[in-house]
Amino acid sequence: MNRPIYVRYHDEEWGVPVHDDRKMFEFIVLESFQAGLSWEIILNKRDNFRAAFDGFDAEKIADYGPEKIEELKQNAGIVRNRLKIEATVNNAKQFLKTVDEFGDFCHYFWNFTDGEPIINRWDSLTQIPATTPLSDSIAKDMKQRGFKFFGSTVCYAHMQAVGMVNDHTVDCYRHKGCEALM
Repeated sequence: MNRPIYVRYHDEEWGVPVHDDRKMFEFIVLESFQAGLSWEIILNKRDNFRAAFDGFDAEKIADYGPEKIEELKQNAGIVRNRLKIEATVNNAKQFLKTVDEFGDFCHYFWNFTDGEPIINRWDSLTQIPATTPLSDSIAKDMKQRGFKFFGSTVCYAHMQAVGMVNDHTVDCYRHKGCEALM
C-alpha cells in the first residue's frame, strides 16, 4: 500500500482507545462527513476540516450561525455538503447536551461496553462487519438524542476509529499493539 496518509492513520490512530472528548468529537465530525465517500478523501482534508471547524471545538461549532454555515459551504478545502455542515452544527449541540448529562461524552459512549474495548479476532478483512447489533443500538440512541448523519454504519466506523472495537486482523501487528493499550 503506497498511501502514506492511510498507513500513518492505521499505524498511529485507528483502533487506539480514545478517552478525550475533543478527539471523540473530531471523529464524529469526520465519520459523519465520510458517509458515502472514501475515508482517504476525509484524511486528505483533515487539516482543512480542523481549521474550518475551529479545531473541532464543539462549543464554538454549536454557536455557528447562517453566515458561518455559508462560509463553510464555500470552503473548497472541506466536503461542501450543506446537510453535513448543518448536521455538524447540530451534532455539536447534541454533543454538549450529552456532556451535560453524563459529565463527558466519552463516559456516555464507552458506557455501551462498560468501558472496555471489544477485541475481535478476524482472520481477514472480509470478516469485518459494516454494522453490529451494538452499533445499531448506539446509533439508535444517538438518533434519539438528535444526532444526524450517524447511522449504524457510521457508528461502527466510529467505534473502530476510537478503539471501542479492535478490528485489526489477528495477523496485523497493530492488533496486539492496540490490545495492549486497553
